[in-house]
Amino acid sequence: MEVQEIKQRFGIIGSSPLLNRAINIANQVAPTDISVLITGESGSGKEVFSHIIHQMSPRKHGPFIAVNCGAIPEGTIDSELFGHEKGAYTGAVGERKGYFETVNGGTIFLDEIAEMPLGTQARLLRVLESGQYIKVGSSKVEKTNVRVIAATNVDVYEAVKNGKFREDLYYRLNTVPLRIPPLRDRKEDIYLLFRKFTADFTDKYRTPPIQLDEEAQQLLVNYSWPGNVRQLKNMAEQLAVLERDRLITAPVILNYIPAEATGRNLPMRLDNQPKEDFSERDILYKVLFDMKRDMNELKKLVADIIEHGGVSTNYANHSQTLNQLYRDIELPQGSQDTQFTLQHPVNNNNISNDTFNITHDAEEVEESLSLVEKESDLIRKALKKHKGKRKLAANELGISERTLYRKIKELDL
Repeated sequence: MEVQEIKQRFGIIGSSPLLNRAINIANQVAPTDISVLITGESGSGKEVFSHIIHQMSPRKHGPFIAVNCGAIPEGTIDSELFGHEKGAYTGAVGERKGYFETVNGGTIFLDEIAEMPLGTQARLLRVLESGQYIKVGSSKVEKTNVRVIAATNVDVYEAVKNGKFREDLYYRLNTVPLRIPPLRDRKEDIYLLFRKFTADFTDKYRTPPIQLDEEAQQLLVNYSWPGNVRQLKNMAEQLAVLERDRLITAPVILNYIPAEATGRNLPMRLDNQPKEDFSERDILYKVLFDMKRDMNELKKLVADIIEHGGVSTNYANHSQTLNQLYRDIELPQGSQDTQFTLQHPVNNNNISNDTFNITHDAEEVEESLSLVEKESDLIRKALKKHKGKRKLAANELGISERTLYRKIKELDL
């Protein structure tokens, strides 16, 4: 069966090359009894591919069951999968068949396989290798003929290195790896999926159709969708039900994106946007470290002058430092700016104490040590330096543009 036919049969929307490759692998492996390990982020559609493999296999007329290993308590998962005998443990009032017995001849989909306890992993490995298992509380070996498809949203190999997943089980399951691409790697499919979901929900709830303006479409495509297709579908349903204006704009879309996610995931196309949003404490630390560095420079200069009875041969470097420091100080209006000037060209081989003349006519002003004032001053200077361009000013300050907006509002700049 061709890829396009599989999409139509299972309702898969998209034309991404990564999606097509995943469908092609599922199509090729389906006729066999090989175990398949499906990897992909949460909400990317791993269970859909398990149905594709089962429905296109010789077991399609047999039973199919999906089991979420992370949702079953550790103390009962063995009983759920392999069954138990009467009296096997407290509360076992009767014999119970496990999933491997009831799905005999069919397919079992073990979702979140990395959450399975190590003891249960050993039992599963035996089933995969020999088709044999033992019920809890029994000594009788049972046989089953079940195809296992496993899925996880974590790095299983990393779990193996950390001792949380059996290495032999990993290689037994990973006979054919099948990776489902996240939605952010299928940008060309995002708007198509959104239109399909909104059309379905407007029909379901009998509401007018939804349209996006150009800016909203770009925002939709450039968002990273950490919840993948599930998150996109959820947003489409909310818009179909809650919005009265059926022409959706970018600000409306932002209302449906979690506030804590906007700094990390929106927009994706800003490659020079800081990946980590700095807190107020980080800004204060930056101010303090800058002040400490400036004080150290001044101490070095004073020590150098005292040691040599005047200005040393390293004054050219110190002069540049002092001029930079005093340019950062806003003097009172009407006072003469403090300058450190060279009266003659610098020649490091022939410099006397009279070569330089330091003029300091400005009235000495006690510097404020208020962190709030320092923070406000830094932001003003960054904005002035970049002529009001907040994005460049934020990069200069080492914070995100969103944090800069918040600071401007808080400090009433």
